[in-house]
Parts: sequence; C-alpha cells; structure tokens
Amino acid sequence: MIAGVDEVGRGPLAGPVVTAAVILADDDPMLGQYRDSKRLSEKKRLRFYHHLRRHAVSYAVAQATLAEIDDLNILFATMHAMKKAVLALDIQPSSVLVDGNRVPDAMPIPTTAVIGGDDSVQVIAAASIMAKVVRDRLMRAYAVQYPAYHFAQHKGYGTKLHMAALKEHGVCPIHRRSFAPIKKLLVPQTPS
Repeated sequence: MIAGVDEVGRGPLAGPVVTAAVILADDDPMLGQYRDSKRLSEKKRLRFYHHLRRHAVSYAVAQATLAEIDDLNILFATMHAMKKAVLALDIQPSSVLVDGNRVPDAMPIPTTAVIGGDDSVQVIAAASIMAKVVRDRLMRAYAVQYPAYHFAQHKGYGTKLHMAALKEHGVCPIHRRSFAPIKKLLVPQTPS
C-alpha cells in the first residue's frame, strides 16, 4: 500500500494550493497510462479523475489555504497540505512517495521524495491528476465570484491577462498577499 502525493498551484498569485494522496489498486486497468497532469488534455485528466474516484483503493485531497500560504510561506503551507492529504486517507499506507525534492516534516509513515515523480511514478501521477482537477474546478468557481480576473482561463498564474486585471481592478480576496507581485500592488504608491 504505497501512497503517491503531489500538489498543484504553488506558482500562481491567487487561490489555494491543492494536494492529493492516492493509493492505486494493483489491478487498475489504467496503470501505465497516468502522466503528470500538465502533460494531459483536460478531457483525459477528467476521464482519469473519475476513474480514480471509483477505482483507487483510497484517495484524499487537501488544501493549503490563503492564510496558511501567507502565514507559513508557500513551501511550508504546501508540505502541511501534503501531510493533511496523507493523514486523511481512509487506509494507512505502508509508505509514501512525494513528487519533488522534499517531504513534509514529521510524517508518521516512511516518506521518500521523487524528483520528477509526477511523470515517472504512476501513483504520484495519479495524485497529480486528482489535485489538478480539483484546483481547476476551484479556480473556475472563483472566476464566477470574481469575473473581472478571468481565473478560469489562467487559474491564478501571473499571465498578461491576469496582470492586466490586477492593474485595472487591484487585489481581490483570493490573491496571495505574501507574493511579490501582489505585495507591490498593496504598497501605497507615492506621487512623483
């Protein structure tokens, strides 16, 4: 029972970080087909996501909230959310594989970091897919709540469209105030 863990959303200027932990079934017919979520079309991600929800031995999704990101910093908030996802599994895994070069502190289960794991280890790729679909859905919901920012299109990343919306409309409640481009917008500008 090995759990794979990955995150989505460390780089954006807005929204939470979403993490997922997944334990795959040995007889999963999709084994060998899972890839890093960024390498899959949205249609294929959704197909895998629904398959995983029905057929994974266990899965859990967690978030690093905006407050956690701004209070702890993005790295520690992400590690905390990864740990929350693992601990939320309804079956305790024997070990955990985490995408990247760090593992959450004080994990009660043997945990190993795997650089590039989201594209080379099936159970981590599955977690990547789960986290991406959930975060994309959250950002589409935020797009309805804050239509001026076009979150459905860029998912909170610092694209030209997003930066133009920030310049025109300022910062909204889901922006990460600890991130440099947002901090800069929050500092009162002195007239020259």
